[in-house]
Amino acid sequence: MKPHPFISPLALLCNFVLLYLLYFLCRVVYILEFWDIYSAGWSQLSLGSLLSGGFRFDTSAIIYTNLLYAILLLLPWPLKWKNSHAWHITTKCVFVVGNMLMLIINLVDTVYSRYTGRRTTWTFFSEFAQENNLGNIFFIELWNHWYLVLVGFAFLAILIWGYTDYRQSNKPKPYYLTHCLYPLLFLPLSIIGMRGGASTAIRPITISNANQYVNEPSQAAIVLNTPFSLIRTMGKTTFTDPQYFTQNELDNLYTPIHNEGMNAPANFQFSTFNFQLNKNVVILIVESLAREYIGFYNSYPCHTPFLDSLISHSLTFSQSYANGRKSIDAMPSILSGIPMFVEPFILTSYSLNNVSGIAGELSKVGYSTAFFHGAENSSMGFQAFARSTGFAHYYGRSEYNEDPHFGGMNDFDGTWAIWDEEFLQFFAQKLDQLPQPFCSALFTATSHHPFVVPERYRQTFHQEGHPMYTCIRYVDHALQHFFHTASQMPWFQNTLFVITADHTNHTERPEYANPLGNYSVPIIIYDPSATLPRGVSDVVAQQTDIMPTLLNLVGYPYPYIAFGIDLLSTSADDSWALHYNNGIYQFVRHNRALFFDGEQTVGYQSLIPDTLPPADNTNDLQLLKAIVQSYMQRMVDNRLVVE
Repeated sequence: MKPHPFISPLALLCNFVLLYLLYFLCRVVYILEFWDIYSAGWSQLSLGSLLSGGFRFDTSAIIYTNLLYAILLLLPWPLKWKNSHAWHITTKCVFVVGNMLMLIINLVDTVYSRYTGRRTTWTFFSEFAQENNLGNIFFIELWNHWYLVLVGFAFLAILIWGYTDYRQSNKPKPYYLTHCLYPLLFLPLSIIGMRGGASTAIRPITISNANQYVNEPSQAAIVLNTPFSLIRTMGKTTFTDPQYFTQNELDNLYTPIHNEGMNAPANFQFSTFNFQLNKNVVILIVESLAREYIGFYNSYPCHTPFLDSLISHSLTFSQSYANGRKSIDAMPSILSGIPMFVEPFILTSYSLNNVSGIAGELSKVGYSTAFFHGAENSSMGFQAFARSTGFAHYYGRSEYNEDPHFGGMNDFDGTWAIWDEEFLQFFAQKLDQLPQPFCSALFTATSHHPFVVPERYRQTFHQEGHPMYTCIRYVDHALQHFFHTASQMPWFQNTLFVITADHTNHTERPEYANPLGNYSVPIIIYDPSATLPRGVSDVVAQQTDIMPTLLNLVGYPYPYIAFGIDLLSTSADDSWALHYNNGIYQFVRHNRALFFDGEQTVGYQSLIPDTLPPADNTNDLQLLKAIVQSYMQRMVDNRLVVE
């Protein structure tokens, strides 16, 4: 190999410039892939800010991932090594292979981010640690996104042919002198690059810093890159007490403890609805059932005729939100009143804390409890979490396969789980065998990537556009079949049903393609006995409200912890919802939204068209801070149950 005439530092600089170009091209590919989401607000973004932010995060990632390469080039290794053909080949391989892996990670995340709304973090590896079908999913996506494979090969060619080799001095004295100086120059520059700035007042940049370059948290992924997100979240302590208030101030502002004093509260639902501790509770968590897909909430044709009819006989809410963007965010939110802040609770070390849950609380007063999910029993850690929060029984794919009344593996969708229609029928039959009163939850699976339905229904429910629409039509049919079966059973009239989604999914409508719309899911409370009021409430609802609402409805008398409200005894003005979106807390009140980065307000807007938010956001900000501080304290101190 003939060495390139550049000395080591210049060769390193040239190759770093090459990487900046490729990271920039990755960002272009990412934007084009998500253009349906970013196009609406693109004209309001500053190109200069995007380039500046991208350069800052790319610099950090490039230096972190090329430290070994820089060490090989700059340190005063023995001269005969540095001049050998093998050393030149080794340094080039380290550069090409290491950086190609980073570029592949960026391209893969271009696909995966569609389902999470953010760049992938280190918890991804915990989230899917027990899944054995990822190879199948990977090859399906490889086929569907063949053009990204071509982009990957193009990047590899650019890395190989654009690589700048180095020229090395044959004179020992100047060689060892200069190569003792090069690291001394590179070290401070690399520290500055990895930290994201030279000022001592600047903390090392994190994912949340991306928000200073964009207008909305959902746009933060534009300036980030996936290697940076993985590096910055690897082995990090997830929760810390922000210490906004003294303990006395915090206790006066907010507490997540409900039913304090060991006495059933005398609020209006008990005297009005007269429920007692014998009412069954069924929670249906429907995969990816966004409000965008449901006709009842929208003025355009949708995909859920059965749900539209059921909602008209139910209580629902004009504003209702998920607390996260992943299935593993929904489980703690819905079943334990624990929202997703910073990282999914299930994937943090704090998941070993003592945790309250609706099943565990109701089991104290004689309820039988069971959780259902048609996937492999260890999938997504659902079984472990269900057990930790008090579900005595778990029914997954294994239990379904063992039941001779059903089709076993003939009803497996080939990727994730038992088809929803069959598993919901299994659910209904098992509920009929549970001692009353019971509390049960089911998590559906069909309306999930790779977006397929049983062969017999592919024409019946086919819908033009995104394949999710066909899935939603099928799931609506499966729910109709379930409720028809359940209505024939003796426990039906004595049961409260809640229907919600784990998170949103594919978005096309502009009214949902925004930071709040990305969390808009239905929350539906259906009471076949018609004891509950029906209609649309103006109370702001979120997943963490489901547990306190149901416990208060059935007259649960003991104190418990949940970061939500009782939707039936809270006024619209006092209701709220809170999400954590790419480093920003999004706090929704009745008619306004506050955006907070943990240190300062970064946005405050009215949710009523053509009106301004209140001039003073102090009360909203105080409550938001109090909720966050209480959450962080209780996580760190393991105080998620009432002693």
